[in-house]
Amino acid sequence: MKPNKLEVIIELVGGRISGASDGSEINYHDGQTPPTDEEVDTKLASMLIEWEAQKYARDRESEYPSVIDQLDMQYHDEANGTTTWKDAIAKVKSDNPKE
Repeated sequence: MKPNKLEVIIELVGGRISGASDGSEINYHDGQTPPTDEEVDTKLASMLIEWEAQKYARDRESEYPSVIDQLDMQYHDEANGTTTWKDAIAKVKSDNPKE
């Protein structure tokens, strides 16, 4: 899921925190010192860059066959001397390359 301000604040200060995902109405339950807006914005920018860099992984995840199907392919590949599992995985990786 795309990072939001609440996640950023939780990562910056730790402890129990609740509030809106947009960073409004944050409740600090463990006496934490709230981060500055600049700290939050800097950390959010960093987390968004990392999230964007992982787009290929999110795309691959939805296209891979289920684990059960992959195990079945591996079993039949071993029994029949075929490469359906390797081919299926290679296609997903080819269709969604790492940047």
